[in-house]
Amino acid sequence: MQTNKHSRNSRPETGSFEPPLQESILLYCRAGFEKDCAEEALVHARKQRPILAEQPKTIANSGYAIIALNGQTLAFRELIFARQQIRLHRIVELQSERDRLTPIIDSLPQGNFGALWLEVPDTNEGKALSSFTRRFKPLMEAELRKQNRLIDDRHLPRLHVFFPDKCTAITGISDPFNSSPFEMGIHRQSMPSDAPSRSTLKLAEAIDVFLDKGEQSRLLKRGMTAVDLGAAPGGWTWQMVSRGIRVTAVDNGPMKGSMARHPLVEHLKQDGFRFTPRKALDWLVCDMIEKPSRVSELVGHWFVQGWCRHAIFNLKLPMKQRIPAINEALNKIRSMLDTEGINYRMIAKQLYHDREEITVFLTRTKH
Repeated sequence: MQTNKHSRNSRPETGSFEPPLQESILLYCRAGFEKDCAEEALVHARKQRPILAEQPKTIANSGYAIIALNGQTLAFRELIFARQQIRLHRIVELQSERDRLTPIIDSLPQGNFGALWLEVPDTNEGKALSSFTRRFKPLMEAELRKQNRLIDDRHLPRLHVFFPDKCTAITGISDPFNSSPFEMGIHRQSMPSDAPSRSTLKLAEAIDVFLDKGEQSRLLKRGMTAVDLGAAPGGWTWQMVSRGIRVTAVDNGPMKGSMARHPLVEHLKQDGFRFTPRKALDWLVCDMIEKPSRVSELVGHWFVQGWCRHAIFNLKLPMKQRIPAINEALNKIRSMLDTEGINYRMIAKQLYHDREEITVFLTRTKH
């Protein structure tokens, strides 16, 4: 049975006075995707220059991965599986539960910080530590402010103290302009009381993660039109309708709740792969349980035909060979659009509310 306990073979030797780890990064991810997260980051790093250090094994179901770099800087927005990236400083073994503060403060990188985030893995074991971090944070915050090192300035690096277990603290910093703006890399959503399914949270999170406030105002205007392929029972349709967007909901299954009778919803009982719109729409949204290659070909076809300008869709992942499956699906879209000379922007991410899937945002651009 796998546990979150560390072995000496699974991570670097640690100690309160271990040399700095400036050439390593800590990545948070969904539990069970540690290998994918590390493998993807290494691919991006190797595009810049060779990796010199031997990579440690990831810890299954730990919710994080550590990789050694060789001076590379990774673009967080390009990483699909990483929820957060942190430049490591030290791994501190906490010898006493009575005084955790002193060894952690002594281990911190020099300089000032714009925020202090105490974090735990997004696992059941990690959740058990969250009550401790809530109690511990005010103590650490007070000490840093006493030293004039914690300043409310969003331009300064964030200080992260990550507790993989109760006996270990990993310290590091993140660039506020090259990392997630959310603690633990998690953008939580509240379940709307009248939404017909929890899948609505996926699209709500995708909109907030992929589009800034200005883009949301510009691209999700009241009076726009959208099609939701595989719409039933209506979770994604609800998100569009709540913004005043008229939706054609395509699914052989029934729409439920308010989406079954909403004046902005036209429900067509058809196969989403065979549906053809009568005229061009602003948006395509799609959350269908299908092979990623089939969904990507469908989305690419919609853009080539000029049937939509923007899309958010999910790609369901296989149990194995996830990265090759993702690359095949995304490259299919790139190939189709490049062949037609279509300018576009595409971003993919495994969001907090995703499970065995990733979410993709695709939009036409002028250049």
